[in-house]
Amino acid sequence: MNALAEHKTCTLPVGIVMQKKPGVTRWAKWTWSARAVIPGAAPADWVEMRRDGDCVEYHAATRSIELFSTDTEAYLHGLHARDPSVYVILRPVEAGVPLDVILVTVSPYEAQDYADSGEEMIEKVPMPPVVREWVEDFISAHHREETFKKRQRDKKRIDLVQDGIGDARLAQTADVYASPQRLKGRLQ
Repeated sequence: MNALAEHKTCTLPVGIVMQKKPGVTRWAKWTWSARAVIPGAAPADWVEMRRDGDCVEYHAATRSIELFSTDTEAYLHGLHARDPSVYVILRPVEAGVPLDVILVTVSPYEAQDYADSGEEMIEKVPMPPVVREWVEDFISAHHREETFKKRQRDKKRIDLVQDGIGDARLAQTADVYASPQRLKGRLQ
């Protein structure tokens, strides 16, 4: 049996490469973007990797990509995209380092959940071949297709006529919500 099949979760540490460039407007002095991930990277905390004029690349942090056997459908969706990607979730920080790396994932569904809040930045970087093979191995060990089950309709009666608003079991002195058809029947 495959070593991945024995575990329901699997992790891979990856380093996040962030690039700092001069901003193009007077309101944004610098722009930040995730440029790549480094599979199997050692721990780091904003270590400068390369400098080219004002453009600087940092090994910002090392986080683990975590795969869960219950999310294989999301991983398959991500692998079948035009450009398979790793999603880096970042949060602006008030003091110290410019951005905090919250999460690294290969699930487009999880990335979308963070995008919905609007508080975090989601950066999409190309998936390295090593990570792609690792995800494919995990999927082949854990993915199970779910069979489609047609849901039965409710046995609700739709031939009943609801005439007005309110509970017919309660005595009412005046029926202000009665339909004109119901009032017509009372007046005759």
